[in-house]
Amino acid sequence: QVQLVESGGGLVQPGGSLRLSCAGSGRDFSIYAMGWYRQAPGKQRELVARIGSYGNTNYLDSVKGRFTISRDNPRNTVYPQMNSLKPEDTAVYYCNAAVERGWNWGQGTQVTVSS
Repeated sequence: QVQLVESGGGLVQPGGSLRLSCAGSGRDFSIYAMGWYRQAPGKQRELVARIGSYGNTNYLDSVKGRFTISRDNPRNTVYPQMNSLKPEDTAVYYCNAAVERGWNWGQGTQVTVSS
């Protein structure tokens, strides 16, 4: 029932920026904490950033000061603005409800940071 569609990934040079989008249907994002996750080759999926329904945010230490998560509730959309990208940020990025019972994963969007 719930659909999550991530977009906005691509190839970017180190130091560059991207803004990803997660558009959803079948659930009202506004009543959930939402998160951005990523999975790099050979690594497990990790929570990168979280935004609560009240607007409070949390970040992995490695992205603090570089990534900003935000939400547009009327559009049922969640974004990370990703600045000062590093090769270590290369991964497939996913969104989901940042709760114990998450939803089915979407397809993700590939972010590649390379010279």
